Amino acid sequence: MRHILLLFLCLAVPAAAQTKRLSPVVWKLELDRAEARPGGIAAAKLTAKIEEPWHLYSPTTPAGGPIVTTLAVEPNDAVESAEIYRPNPVRKPDPNFNIDTETYEKEAVFLIKVKLKAAAKEQPFDLTVNMRYQVCNETQCLPPVRRSASATINVRASAQEIPFSLPAGYAMVAAAAQKTPPPSSPPAPKESLGSFALLAFTLGLAAIFTPCVFPMIPFTMTYFLNRRQANRADGVLQAAVFSLGIVLLFTSLGLLITALLGPFGVVQLGSNPWVNTFIAAIFFALAISLLGAFEITLPSSLLTKMNAASDRGGILGSLLMGLTFSLTSFACVGPFVGTLLAASVQGDKVQPAIGMLAFSAGLASPFFFLALFPAAMSNLPKSGSWLPRVKIVMGFVLLAMALKYVSNIDQVMQWNFLTRERFLAAWAVLFALPGLYLLGFLRMEGVKPEAELGPGRAIAGAVFLIFSLSLLPGMAGGKLGDLEAYIPLAAEGSTVSSASGRKLTWMKNQYQEALALAKRENKRVLVNFTGYACTNCHWMKANMFPRPEVAAELENMVLVELYTDGSDAVSEKNQEFQNGKFATVAIPFYVVMDGDEKVLATFPRLTRNAQEFVAFLRTPG
Repeated sequence: MRHILLLFLCLAVPAAAQTKRLSPVVWKLELDRAEARPGGIAAAKLTAKIEEPWHLYSPTTPAGGPIVTTLAVEPNDAVESAEIYRPNPVRKPDPNFNIDTETYEKEAVFLIKVKLKAAAKEQPFDLTVNMRYQVCNETQCLPPVRRSASATINVRASAQEIPFSLPAGYAMVAAAAQKTPPPSSPPAPKESLGSFALLAFTLGLAAIFTPCVFPMIPFTMTYFLNRRQANRADGVLQAAVFSLGIVLLFTSLGLLITALLGPFGVVQLGSNPWVNTFIAAIFFALAISLLGAFEITLPSSLLTKMNAASDRGGILGSLLMGLTFSLTSFACVGPFVGTLLAASVQGDKVQPAIGMLAFSAGLASPFFFLALFPAAMSNLPKSGSWLPRVKIVMGFVLLAMALKYVSNIDQVMQWNFLTRERFLAAWAVLFALPGLYLLGFLRMEGVKPEAELGPGRAIAGAVFLIFSLSLLPGMAGGKLGDLEAYIPLAAEGSTVSSASGRKLTWMKNQYQEALALAKRENKRVLVNFTGYACTNCHWMKANMFPRPEVAAELENMVLVELYTDGSDAVSEKNQEFQNGKFATVAIPFYVVMDGDEKVLATFPRLTRNAQEFVAFLRTPG
């Protein structure tokens, strides 16, 4: 399992590389002294660490070339005025713009002189500096980026006053450049942490029924049944420590992946072809194993570790059991973890930690209960004819899930082999087979010819057949509701019917052309940052855009899609553009602007409220 974890991280390296390219400058704000008195002076330095071979442009770079660096101290009730000083730049010809520019390489240290108000309250406050800048190398430039950096100043009347001294080679940045840059877009409404944690907990519970986790129940219970407990409190402690091992590993893993890849890298895991290939292969292997092709057994080395932990006993033994369980189960719960991390990185800073904590708590809770009350094992269903039936049905369902990940690869790579019609045909067959099996028409292990068809088996078989038949209209162009999020778009997916029945065409990856068309026709532009493997994007296009009230608004706009999760250079350019201009990597992400590229409104998520989306489209400007 250690090798699987290493492979998982290695497969994510391309996403990590993308993140690095999007952020070649790291900013840090430091104070000369942490204290300043009311009416006094506070001095700070703002350091920009610039990765090679990129360079940053000075605030005094001549106009007509790159986006210059602008710095501004954010308004604060305690600050009366602020002056920013820049170091001497290097002036030389710039091949990107064919003019002389002033640049910084490797590092640039800006100095800030802040005068506090005489009436400033004696309490801490955050000094925040907003930056907008562009970086280039000798052959290319990245889109402009907005960042901020903060440091805390303690206002105290007893603080010692230190004169502000300016080193040689520094000059004050013009006051016009110190205006606070406007926000690139209104902040996205944040999902309730409570509802997000509940979703993560539910995913943890659902992960119990994966083929890697459920078979671990007997092994885990054997460990606790064989242990001697000094008293009731000792049993509770051991069960809690075992669960802590599960929570510790998954929470640490989530934080580690987020730290290594950053938000953009984690989001890209869902569309990374190598990651999808790995998950599809895992699901396919598990599926054919459940269907009887071969048997998956726990490695002997794992059993040895479990026995060693059992022999050692005590708190350490229970903790090792929890960690070992987590490693063993990761192959199956990896898709849950990846989905959860991708959903969490767009929220609050603590959301990834809360999500992984809730997920691992949900995964550990049934084991905590069974470890606390080992006798409850006797009430679990005994092996019988139902067990092979569940295995066969799960085998077909896992094959369908594997096909979904193969579809992600096909869409991202733009092979267009697994079309909507072929995908739905395959799903219709894969979901019909368990129905036929449960009804006795497909002869496989678990259903004998002479076995009586009970009501439970009949209803379950009927449900699978009904679901299979409900997929057929989608092959003829019919809409499948919420299921549209998980299946490929139709070949004519670049069109949408307007209220008048006319087909409205989306321009694909033609941003500049869309702006030019909007200017000629005096229309507004709807920019749709989307993805080939983005389920929420698919849902919006299939279910929101065709609604009459929404389509009526789209009819009067120029529509352009910018795909950000492909493996081509165009997708990479769209990624950089979205992150640089709007400081977000979320998809779907919608922008209304005019032909002069003035942003009028942004909408950063899926919504099922048509009136809310219509209000966004109608934003005046």
